[in-house]
Amino acid sequence: MKDKLQTAQVIISALPYIQKFRDKIFVVKYGGSAQLDENLKSDFIKDIALLQLVGCKVIVVHGGGKKINSYLDKLNIKSEFVDGLRVTDKEAMEVVEMVLSGNINKELTALLNKNGARAIGVSGKDANLLKAKMLNNGKYGFVGEIEYVNTAVLNGLLQNGLIPVMAPIATDDEANSYNINADLCASKIASALKAERVIFLTDTQGILDNDKKLISKLNESQINELKNTGVISGGMIPKVDAALECVKSGVKNAHILDGRLSHSLLLELFTDDGIGTMIRQ
Repeated sequence: MKDKLQTAQVIISALPYIQKFRDKIFVVKYGGSAQLDENLKSDFIKDIALLQLVGCKVIVVHGGGKKINSYLDKLNIKSEFVDGLRVTDKEAMEVVEMVLSGNINKELTALLNKNGARAIGVSGKDANLLKAKMLNNGKYGFVGEIEYVNTAVLNGLLQNGLIPVMAPIATDDEANSYNINADLCASKIASALKAERVIFLTDTQGILDNDKKLISKLNESQINELKNTGVISGGMIPKVDAALECVKSGVKNAHILDGRLSHSLLLELFTDDGIGTMIRQ
């Protein structure tokens, strides 16, 4: 009986958050270990299905770097990274689009639907959801910078009870395809929609201080100080910059979470303490 009462208490403790977040928009960037480990993937799918069930409006933006690497290797297509971005020529872009839009996107969509959610798989090319131009005048090949997000279509999908599962591929007026960094894609979508939250699943606990302890909350001035002292460095900088851009553009809060932890989404959103780093104004 004691265990049952504890279970009931956990459910009741989530009630204020469920009420608070009903009809709010959440943009979730899905990648890293949470995308590769089958158990973590299953937990993530269930978390998203539950968020929709309790009334949240969810958009999932996924990456797929490791699977792209695998297919490029199989096809003997060389690929390199510059400034943390994959240099993507025409040949590589075909593989990127095939893996993201045709493989990963449809698998996630099918798994969500199997678990009781109502999901639709799309890329930024569908209904001109994402319009882009070449980043840095083509320095990285067909890597794009988002110029426009079609919020009318995304809001229409959400209002009709669907979870858009977004492959980060964009297009331009000439129907060219562009590879978009998934973190930046999620950031641009959340900013355009003025989402309640944007959540980045990573392979770290969040942002750690010099003693490797989790920093639970940060604002812009604190972030700048941590950058100057080297606490925030390397691959965490673009994630933090994307999160900060969101909150400066009207998103209420941005979260950087450890996707290696089962049900990290629920633990962050529906508990008092959370488990990651929250960035706010």
